[in-house]
Amino acid sequence: MSIRLLPKVLVDKIAAGEVIERPGSVVKELVENALDAGASRVEVDLEDGGSKLIRVRDDGCGMSAEDLALAFLSHATSKLQDEDDLFDVRTMGFRGEALSSIASVSQARIASRPADAEAGHEIRAEGGEIGEVKPCASPPGTEIEVRNLFYNVPVRRKFLRTPATEMAHVTEAVTRLALARPDAAFVLTHNSRRVFNLPPAEDRAGRLGEFFGREVAENVIPLRERFPEVEIEGYLLPPS
Repeated sequence: MSIRLLPKVLVDKIAAGEVIERPGSVVKELVENALDAGASRVEVDLEDGGSKLIRVRDDGCGMSAEDLALAFLSHATSKLQDEDDLFDVRTMGFRGEALSSIASVSQARIASRPADAEAGHEIRAEGGEIGEVKPCASPPGTEIEVRNLFYNVPVRRKFLRTPATEMAHVTEAVTRLALARPDAAFVLTHNSRRVFNLPPAEDRAGRLGEFFGREVAENVIPLRERFPEVEIEGYLLPPS
């Protein structure tokens, strides 16, 4: 058989299979992007464990119409400027195919507005087909909707577990990020039921208390160690 270039829509679906395992993978990518955008509040709404709807809202810096036009393109990012940035990572990470891959296997929409802009803009994508940027009503920040995940890749969709199982993976992903960023507020809702609503905490011990109770927060043992290139911070619990 001769070698040939794959069409872009197929390339994006293959990349999506590497980047997106389940709704929890999408939520992790979108929440990390929100935090990198300077969000102090992140709201995550889901339906049917995220297979039907994932909506992530933030109050971060927002995107201009020009930025939105690039958002769904592969390897478009604000997190890297040049090669040196690969060795000086100051964000929660960069995966160049994330939004592009999400858009290739869902019906996606981004609405965003920078704080200093008079109006917001939105862009939609379905199955990798990207629409035009249009004006829309939007508060400062960004809202991303991902509907019907894997609707056009039925072999992947059938491997999704029950909504309860997928929701457990989403909850774990958001919990990990909320523990890492106690300075930000997090709201998680599933099928219109509030899973948790966390206000900003003074420190990680306070955030631990919100998840696991005051007794845990009062008995944690701080752990911090500095090395030339890395600092480790955490908490230990006594065996009791």
